Amino acid sequence: MKLQEYTQSSHNFEECMKCTVCTAYCPVLQVNPLYPGPKQAGPDGERLRLKDPYFFNYALKYCLNCKRCEVACPSGVDVADLIQSARIKYEKSAPKLRDVMLANTDFMGTMARPFAPIVNGVTGLGIAKQALDWTLAIDRHRTFPKYSARSFEGWLKRHRKEQAAFPEQVAYFHGCYVNYNYPQLGKDLVKVLNALGVGVQLLEKEKCCGIALITNGLSKQATKQAGHNVEVLKKAVVDGGLKVVTSSSTCTLTLRDEYPNLLGVDNSAVRVSILMAVRFIFEKLEKGATLKFKAGYHKKVAYHVPCHMEKLGWGVFSEKILKMIPGVEFTLLDSACCGIAGTYGFKKENYEASQAIGAALFDQIKTVNPDVVACDCETCKWQIEMSTGYTVMNPISILAESLE
Repeated sequence: MKLQEYTQSSHNFEECMKCTVCTAYCPVLQVNPLYPGPKQAGPDGERLRLKDPYFFNYALKYCLNCKRCEVACPSGVDVADLIQSARIKYEKSAPKLRDVMLANTDFMGTMARPFAPIVNGVTGLGIAKQALDWTLAIDRHRTFPKYSARSFEGWLKRHRKEQAAFPEQVAYFHGCYVNYNYPQLGKDLVKVLNALGVGVQLLEKEKCCGIALITNGLSKQATKQAGHNVEVLKKAVVDGGLKVVTSSSTCTLTLRDEYPNLLGVDNSAVRVSILMAVRFIFEKLEKGATLKFKAGYHKKVAYHVPCHMEKLGWGVFSEKILKMIPGVEFTLLDSACCGIAGTYGFKKENYEASQAIGAALFDQIKTVNPDVVACDCETCKWQIEMSTGYTVMNPISILAESLE
């Protein structure tokens, strides 16, 4: 099937049977009356937009792109893709300076890293938050992620020879969060994979997956970066014969599905080789690989399945891995959106709705009272930690912590 045919079929709004299940599962519609809802914004709206672009509704910007409507749809309509595609095609207003800054994670990370202690200190000040609220409409209540003074790429390059000695190799799409904010997650993944006899390689000059660019109206830049990343992935997968592992559910969904569905970038040569690391690890363990765990390890873990992990259908791998760890007291939290949706929850006009969407999840976490919340999404981590006070760890980091 050609890419154009694939894209069109994935957006087949005619399959919608108007059951409104997507509406019932939409977290935005429950808290924001300005949003028309996924059925009206997606399949219903597309019928009108195809007749006349006049029917494009700028309230589509309130869509989280959480994909919960698509998970719920019994007909397999890609409702969220219809909404995001309409925004790409019909939205004419230029992105604000705030949106450009929030979306360009590589640029912001590169600029902030050399001055990480200063940047972290300043962005944590109340007066700085108030200034950003006034000037850029970044809500003053939002807690900013910290930058790391050292990059993960730099660390792994120093261990390149050591990693090359392992008999099996994978390439790692680490993403912006691991490289600029939290290299420890990348180090934890390397520790686990090394324990399984697998070495880790960097991809050659990877760029941000581009999801923030897509949702902030910078689709041309996102398409350019997607094309670059696909070529980088081809060198690893097609030329190098490697699988590509990831540690972010949103990066994974973007690389696999958003590139062809929203940007028209053909990733067919690499898509099936892009795997969440938890799936790769679980499959290794299923085939007989073993890990040595610490004696006396104990941790009460509550697992939140991110929305994009639900869309991938891979939350089960994180759940099974966490349950394998001796001493883990496991609780699976109810299926719910945390409300942040990447840069969405940073914006002043969305902050109140963002917090309202996540309220039920926050309350359940407090009721369970775990030692740690497990989650495969970095922005969910920021939202939950800010809103509950509980520490959030990627399942890979919990697994790494439990090993001898």
